[in-house]
Amino acid sequence: MHSLRAMFRSERVSRILVLFPLVAGPWIARAADRPAGLLFAVGAGGATDIAAWPNAQIFVPAGEPATPFVAPGAFAATWTGFVASELRAEYTFEAEAVGDVRVEINGNEVFAGKADGTKPVTGPAVKLNKGANAIKVELKAAGTADSFLRLYWSNKETPRNPVPLAALTHDESPALKDAVALHEGRDLFFEGRCIRCHVAKATVPEAAMDAPALTGIGGRRNEAWLARWIEDPQSMRPGTPMPRLFNGADAKANATAIAAYLGSLKGTAIDAGKAGDKDAGKATYEKLLCAACHNPPDAAKAEPGKISQKLAKAKFAPGAVAAFLLKPSEHFAWIRMPDFHLSADEAANLAAYIEGAGDAPFDAPAAVDAATIAKGRALVESSGCADCHALEGVKSTRVSKALAELGADRWTSGCLADAPAADSKAPRYAFTPAQREALRAWGKTDRASLGRSTAADFLSRQSEHLQCAECHGKHEGFPAWELLGGKLKPEWAANFIGGKETWKPRTWLEQRMPAFPAYATGLAVGLATRHGLPATTPAEAAGSAEDAAKGLKLVSANGGFSCVSCHSVGDFAATAVFEAPGLNLAHSFDRIQPEYFRRWLRNPMSIDPTTKMPAYFDDEGKSPLPDFYGGDGPKTLAAVWEYLRLGTKMPKPE
Repeated sequence: MHSLRAMFRSERVSRILVLFPLVAGPWIARAADRPAGLLFAVGAGGATDIAAWPNAQIFVPAGEPATPFVAPGAFAATWTGFVASELRAEYTFEAEAVGDVRVEINGNEVFAGKADGTKPVTGPAVKLNKGANAIKVELKAAGTADSFLRLYWSNKETPRNPVPLAALTHDESPALKDAVALHEGRDLFFEGRCIRCHVAKATVPEAAMDAPALTGIGGRRNEAWLARWIEDPQSMRPGTPMPRLFNGADAKANATAIAAYLGSLKGTAIDAGKAGDKDAGKATYEKLLCAACHNPPDAAKAEPGKISQKLAKAKFAPGAVAAFLLKPSEHFAWIRMPDFHLSADEAANLAAYIEGAGDAPFDAPAAVDAATIAKGRALVESSGCADCHALEGVKSTRVSKALAELGADRWTSGCLADAPAADSKAPRYAFTPAQREALRAWGKTDRASLGRSTAADFLSRQSEHLQCAECHGKHEGFPAWELLGGKLKPEWAANFIGGKETWKPRTWLEQRMPAFPAYATGLAVGLATRHGLPATTPAEAAGSAEDAAKGLKLVSANGGFSCVSCHSVGDFAATAVFEAPGLNLAHSFDRIQPEYFRRWLRNPMSIDPTTKMPAYFDDEGKSPLPDFYGGDGPKTLAAVWEYLRLGTKMPKPE
């Protein structure tokens, strides 16, 4: 995945594609010479935005824009590219949508029609050639109500499913590269906390992103480390959004003075607790897959793009590593360090390993006088530290121009100067030339995108920053990232990502899902809307008690599918797990999208070829249990669903 990510970044193709592992059945032969996914173009209000999109799927709530770079209201969206088939075969395409839909394969119209969301729009089977076939999907929506599109395909060997990412490719496009640069520039504007100095009205969630609080920082960080960090953050952590504030002969003295002041803010003393076991800590480190984001403190070779932990002992005050691991977001709400809900022993053991394997602390600074501390406080106020960092009793006195005052011609100086003047007081960000160009390109727009936000856009950016795909789809037992949005209800996903669920779905995994509280809702809703599903799961009409009773029998071992062999039901344990345990069925209704449930039970391997879940229904979708509804597949699935919706009140199966 690292080489794939590097490839997409170097070509500046949309970042979202990197996040979706290429999961597909054996019939797929994706062309290796084109980027994955489809080219997505959307026009609204006289503006057009372009992106690479994982599939012909989208959900746009009424009154919201399709992307941050087009206005809310009526829009026209087009997905173009290629769909691959390993063999020449017939496929049927259909679309669930609200709006005017049209699908074209190899230049020929497959179907077109107006969809109201109540039934799919479809057409006759169409022959796909071996290899790449041109595809074009169009959606025109009035924007006065929720608009969406979900494209499916099927044939005799392939049950009805969304077209997998592995089957979709698109051609390179200069217009796409330009559009990606605008999105990247907007993202960098938030990442650099530019809005904290160049004030602007913004409704995007990231406009509220904080930075580590400085109140009591002297009790959590070592003063010697603070001095080096403030003097040159990039030398300590390449890629950090923290800028270098001082340049010239007095840079070191200024950094030392600020560090002395911050070091004097001791706050509440940290309870160091008991000493940890470094060997147990290393085992926990490996179990939690910390190396997905970090270069371990004892790594022989650093991997680019990962945060090194060699300086942890130099950075943190005694006892502060364990305290940080227990509550990562305590002093920084938007931190990207996840909360693993560690026990005190786990945190102590991890701290022992991280500190014991890393470099020694820096030499303690010389004693400083009150004048130096006072100078440090004045610099904190005047240099803009308090614009980003909360510090009780301190306010920034730095004055910067509001964003509205920065015309397009002002984006080549100051923070964005290619070669800043030696006496410039502008912060020095470590932007690459490409990043500076992206910021400048965004600065030339009307910047209306600051007032427009979509959950799908939030997902695209933040799931990359959080490196979700470094675990999902990459390690055994982790659900593939590309499947999650179509699978999970956003309400449950938000609770789970936010660390509010008290049960572990995959109890057999040593690893655990970490919590990202500040990001949870945005990621969960983005996963759903990116897959063409609403931000809030629609209420379902309750079925009959008779169907639920039949569902109970269907999951039982006595005359049913024997689901309970692998799946527990509440506190009723699975009876005969053979190779891989299943998730507890008592939580299925709260977790799973109903449409995904039906597709999954119809043929699990068509969704995830690595699953151990068997297929019970035949190629026509008929159930092998004729005593229930005469083997009618949809009715059988509906009965199981009615049983699952009882949740924790489900009667115990036989």
